[in-house]
Amino acid sequence: MQRITASTVWSTAAIALVAGAATLSSHVTPSDPAAGADVAGAPVATNRIAGAAAAATSAAAAVARTTAAATTSAAQAVAAVAAKSPAVPPAIRAATAFAVASDQELRERIKWVPVRWGGEKTKTLDEESRLLLAAVAAERADLDQVGLTFQDVYGVIDAETSWVPRKGMGRNGVSSHGLAQFEARTARGLGLKDPNDPVQAVYAAAVNMKHGAEWAAEKIAHLDLTPEQRAEKIREGVSVYYNLSIRGRNKWDGLNTAQLPVPTQRHIRNVRAGAEKASDLAEDMLS
Repeated sequence: MQRITASTVWSTAAIALVAGAATLSSHVTPSDPAAGADVAGAPVATNRIAGAAAAATSAAAAVARTTAAATTSAAQAVAAVAAKSPAVPPAIRAATAFAVASDQELRERIKWVPVRWGGEKTKTLDEESRLLLAAVAAERADLDQVGLTFQDVYGVIDAETSWVPRKGMGRNGVSSHGLAQFEARTARGLGLKDPNDPVQAVYAAAVNMKHGAEWAAEKIAHLDLTPEQRAEKIREGVSVYYNLSIRGRNKWDGLNTAQLPVPTQRHIRNVRAGAEKASDLAEDMLS
């Protein structure tokens, strides 16, 4: 997640997936975690799928406008870098592959496969399900507004659990749960009622990442950075926000990343690696 320059904002197919995700069933309205019920969106009709191309065109225009402006926000910084990417392939393929009409359909499309973790048999999501959840969560949380994408969501979950849902334990002795490894207090603050529900958990992770990106943008607003550097620091800040307590995260100033706790530095590297993996998977899937 840290290296924004990798493959010039990841890959052409990955950008196409973001454009396609924008057509996810009337914004794929998030479910109410408190109710735990499925939320039916509008059917994925032909005109909505076909609208992916228009969404891609609109996104390109927004990028062009952003590049001309001063890059002082996370979204502007990433957009300025993304403007250098080659033309994207038709987004309609991504829209068709990742469009869903409701939470129920989303859950039905998720596939679990057996895996051994810590010497024990358990289960994990297959690659398509991981991309699907990441794409839907990024769209629901409007991560494009802060310069983040589905690759970032994928990277965070990859860093947290390698997509194997489980119970964890923080250095503070507080247990964390599910794919996104939320402690109970953090889960409540995000409105997450069931951290073991992958749909709810990945969406909550995306919301938390959005908060982290906004926080990071304020922390580094005074720094004289290029768009590439600012985007990189925003992503560092998301890991800091996600990985540390309030006291720990407030020590980060955008310049002292090398002095962060070793687990946090590892989180930054792992999220970046996971984001690049998501780009490769998306490119293979959509090619």
